[in-house]
Amino acid sequence: MAVVTSKVSLLPKEIGSLSRTVLHDRPGTLFVLGANGGMRVAPDADFPLFFGRNERDVHVCVGAGDTCVSRRQGLITRESSRWMLRNTGKLPIRFPGSRLVLGGDRAELSAGYTPLFVVSARQEHLLEVRIVVSASPPGAGAGPEAYEEETQGRDLRELSPRERLVLVCLAQRYLRDDPQPQPLAWAQVAFELGELRPRERWSAKRAAHIVAKVRKRLSKEHGVPGLLEDEVPPPVGNALNHNLITDLLVTTTIVKADLRMLGE
Repeated sequence: MAVVTSKVSLLPKEIGSLSRTVLHDRPGTLFVLGANGGMRVAPDADFPLFFGRNERDVHVCVGAGDTCVSRRQGLITRESSRWMLRNTGKLPIRFPGSRLVLGGDRAELSAGYTPLFVVSARQEHLLEVRIVVSASPPGAGAGPEAYEEETQGRDLRELSPRERLVLVCLAQRYLRDDPQPQPLAWAQVAFELGELRPRERWSAKRAAHIVAKVRKRLSKEHGVPGLLEDEVPPPVGNALNHNLITDLLVTTTIVKADLRMLGE
């Protein structure tokens, strides 16, 4: 799907990591690099850059061979002098740190270098992005291959309806794309569930007990790390629940559509 014009060009394969390469071009020029090559897009190109697993259907390939990654995982577009990332796939895309951009969500890309990670249950796939801050031009070259496998289901965790309800309530800040999400406090979880289902007797202790059982089960049956107290250095704080929520998001066990359970 490669397109080459004076404003859109392929990157040479020998370019190396965008974190170490000095790029001279117009301010606002976008460079995106995957495992098999990359592209340069001028800020006035009016060109949506697609990335994903299937090299024939995208401009930059990421996660080739990992059928958990969507054929078209996302795209980057120029909007009102900003470069915007949109996740069009099912797997989350992680910014440096813990911020996750979930399927259907958008996020602004900052000037300079940003490593993005498509978070698969198998591994994280790196997509390098650099937006030029200062100014003059790069080069061209590349060559596509096709990956025809169907996108497979991820390693979904089994949850009962009650467990899912509690976990969606606990994880709602993550599902709403809070830039620095934290699990909801137990008292708030109990209050919201009590408002939602007034005939059921919800308490902070009951909600915490349900989630603790899920953490223990996933640790034992799936080997998910960081769900038990002896696996996390003190102070534990929200770490156990954060690790649990991250796993549920990465495996797409819970998704934004689950917010409907909370009446949204």
